[in-house]
Amino acid sequence: MMMDMTVGKPAKLMMSFAVPMLVGNIFQQLYNVVDTIIVGRFVGREALAAVGSSFAIIVLINSIILGLAMGASVLFSQLYGAKDYKRLKTSIIMAAVFILAVTLVLSVITFFSTDTIIRLYKMPPETVHYASGYLRCIFAGLIFVSLYNIAANVLRSLGDSKTPLYFLLIACFINIVLDLWFVVGMGMEVFGAAVATVIAQAVSGIACAGFTVYKIKFLQFHRSDAVFDRALFRTMGKYAFLTSVQQSVMNFGIVMIQGLVNTFGSALMAAFSAGVKIDAFAYMPVQDFGNAFSTYTAQNVGAGNKQRVRQGLKTAAVMTGIFSIIVTIVVILFAKPLVGLFVKAEDVEVIAIGVKYLHIEGAFYILIGFLFMFYGFYRGLGLASMSIVLTVVSLGTRVLLAYMLAPSFGYTMIFWAIPIGWLLADLVGVVTWLRVKKLN
Repeated sequence: MMMDMTVGKPAKLMMSFAVPMLVGNIFQQLYNVVDTIIVGRFVGREALAAVGSSFAIIVLINSIILGLAMGASVLFSQLYGAKDYKRLKTSIIMAAVFILAVTLVLSVITFFSTDTIIRLYKMPPETVHYASGYLRCIFAGLIFVSLYNIAANVLRSLGDSKTPLYFLLIACFINIVLDLWFVVGMGMEVFGAAVATVIAQAVSGIACAGFTVYKIKFLQFHRSDAVFDRALFRTMGKYAFLTSVQQSVMNFGIVMIQGLVNTFGSALMAAFSAGVKIDAFAYMPVQDFGNAFSTYTAQNVGAGNKQRVRQGLKTAAVMTGIFSIIVTIVVILFAKPLVGLFVKAEDVEVIAIGVKYLHIEGAFYILIGFLFMFYGFYRGLGLASMSIVLTVVSLGTRVLLAYMLAPSFGYTMIFWAIPIGWLLADLVGVVTWLRVKKLN
């Protein structure tokens, strides 16, 4: 169902849009979490460390594709808000062709460079065998990730966050069933988990793309829509490129942190992997609310309604704060059983490290909540370059502090570096908004 966010109460609109995205992303995260849990319990600690460590690499590569689709969707939202359907269809076609072409290049490069990536990533020798087959399989299926993200972001730019959810629910069910079959039933170990994930992604990508092309009536595409509009492509390319850079920089920083974690051994690798998975769920509400706020902002910018943009920012700040505080309380209270989901009960060292990580980082989820809000806000305003600035501040601080302090003072400094980076980026976001507000 399409949603015009230029009219109505901002809080209700953003919540209605964000909730289906949240549910969908929870199930999308289950792809890797199910892999991690099943591998950790039925294959072993080394396999868990390999899959968990590989996750950061996969997210980095996927973030390039996701960033391109998210950035292009800002233009889609603006054109939809302006009711310019002709140029909207042309921009969608150009974006799809461009993103799919980039994905094919990425897939080929990463598939044939897997061993080099693992070597640079400094994985312990006992995890390399597991990681190699897992990563190659995932890289071979990147085209399905691209199909889903293109279609899902087209739908979301039009205010429809429910339809992508339905396809993810089906895909997640397929992934869980195939994970158990391939890993436990057939003994395919880590490679079986990767095959299950790719098959599930293929289902969601093809189905969501097919729905978008054939079922949305006012987006019925014709040959006349498939033209190259230089001005549109320049605008779309700018948004897509800058958002992709922002997403990539953010996840490259995570990869660098994971590389440092790898030097401390498999126990910390396993604990950190579990903690990162829990994080992904913990701040997912504020991440999706930030994306909802981006669509709200972009549609109202397209409609020329600056007052609603300001009103939406105040609403978003309050709701982000509430979400973050609730999640912090839950994670801190249930840190031990949450980490225990990923490892066997006798892995007490891994559980203890994971709990320490969550107690430190979980206390500051409100900082990452506001950072996601600023990402969405500036992206919706068309100032995608600000998202890069905020990401560089956040990740640059995190990486610098971690690499400077962890070798001398222990791995706990890796944990503390993360919220410090969030805080500095939030301060930059506030100062920038105060300057932008004065100019308007």
